[in-house]
Amino acid sequence: MILTVTPNPAIDVTYEVDALAPGASLRVETPVARAGGKGVNVARVLRQVGLDALAVVTAGGSSGDDLVADLVASGLPHRVVRTGAPTRRSVAIVDRAAGDTTILNERGGPLAAPEAAALLRAVADGLGAGGLGTGSLGTGSLGTGSPGRPSCLVVSGSLPPGAPESLDADLVRAAHDAGVPAIVDAVGPALLAACAAGADLVKPNREELAATTGATDPVAGARALLDAGARRVVVTLGAEGMLAVDAARPGDVTRARLPRTLRGNPTGAGDAAVAAAAVSLAGHGPAALDDLLRRAVAWSAAAVLAPLAGELDPGHRELERDVVLTHQPAGPPAGSPDPTSTESRCH
Repeated sequence: MILTVTPNPAIDVTYEVDALAPGASLRVETPVARAGGKGVNVARVLRQVGLDALAVVTAGGSSGDDLVADLVASGLPHRVVRTGAPTRRSVAIVDRAAGDTTILNERGGPLAAPEAAALLRAVADGLGAGGLGTGSLGTGSLGTGSPGRPSCLVVSGSLPPGAPESLDADLVRAAHDAGVPAIVDAVGPALLAACAAGADLVKPNREELAATTGATDPVAGARALLDAGARRVVVTLGAEGMLAVDAARPGDVTRARLPRTLRGNPTGAGDAAVAAAAVSLAGHGPAALDDLLRRAVAWSAAAVLAPLAGELDPGHRELERDVVLTHQPAGPPAGSPDPTSTESRCH
């Protein structure tokens, strides 16, 4: 079972329009609204491919009630830590004509210190007790449990205002205390703290990496996160695919991409990549970096082709065979041509 943690979940609202015209008044169909946030999306993807997952989330206010109701209706195993601040909303506007998506993310309300402590306690209990059964978290929590001992912890998404910057790092340490690998998808001081705690894999996108490290070159930024203590770094680069570095061979860079650009809704594409990484670290598939990247690129692309975040297009297995890998051994400076680099494709 893979345990995901979303400190700042959202109600994801998705509108589709024929063409988005700024400043115009547009009539739209009733939007799709459901429980979201990065860790929830990761759990949904894992469940779609047949793996057990448990989503630990915070929830508050009437929007939090809506989030919990959707988790129950979807059958996704979950545990909820109640908060005083209402759950935020995230709005995605899919422009059919342009083939792109505009996303409006609310920041979310504050997370009080006792609520942050309750979230950490909930996860620590789940890691140490082999799953979170109903009623196991005490006052202010509810949900449904999932059997089995966690084999990987995934901490995803932004921290709510007021949450301690050490929260993600504390979750990584709790996982390691339980002998469980930890993946963190975060940004800024929280990401650096998770690296310092020895996160087994971190997955920023290009913008998050630059904001965290100050490096405009993704390779330099990824190596900075290795220097900060991360064991593996996977950077998502949009249509350019992904790159990865590993503390075991910090000078080497592996890149992975599809040979073509796909159009669709990118919401949740990075979460699908995190789900793919969790599968490898949890021991449900090959742990080699090449295999991890192939699956991550394919699942990320399949998420772009799916209508909603947390879903994969059925063609994700075929996409995996099309992924192109490029290996750049240590040697030339970042950005310079490397005559020793090699390219391969899985057939």
